[in-house]
Amino acid sequence: MESMEALYTAIATTVGGRSGHVKSSDGVINMEIRPPKEMGGPDASYVNPELLFAAGYSACFGSAISHVALERNLRVRPEVTAKVSIGNKDGGGYQLAVEMDVKFPESVSLQDAQTLVEEAHQICPYSNATRNNIEVKLNVVR
Repeated sequence: MESMEALYTAIATTVGGRSGHVKSSDGVINMEIRPPKEMGGPDASYVNPELLFAAGYSACFGSAISHVALERNLRVRPEVTAKVSIGNKDGGGYQLAVEMDVKFPESVSLQDAQTLVEEAHQICPYSNATRNNIEVKLNVVR
């Protein structure tokens, strides 16, 4: 594994796992966490790990798209929706899958949009962390 020089380190501590409390070291995140209703949780008024992962991945991927677009002298603010699913893994345990829908302004051609998404997928830290570990499906939507 390649070593890296950290530019930033996020720190969060959870007590009680999926039915507990999560707090970031800076206090920005400080909330109860529960499983989703579909997995026996109480209702949809709590965050869960998949929701936090979807938020982080979609934000990071959007930034990666903006970065590769700027390298082409394009200024875009795509709308990125990450759908993170959890399911049973063959042989036991659980696994995640991600479907990413990326919406560009009509001024960006479908071909350019697809190229930007593919290039962003190569540099996004979340994409690099998940590559060859979970299914990630990328969609350009209008």
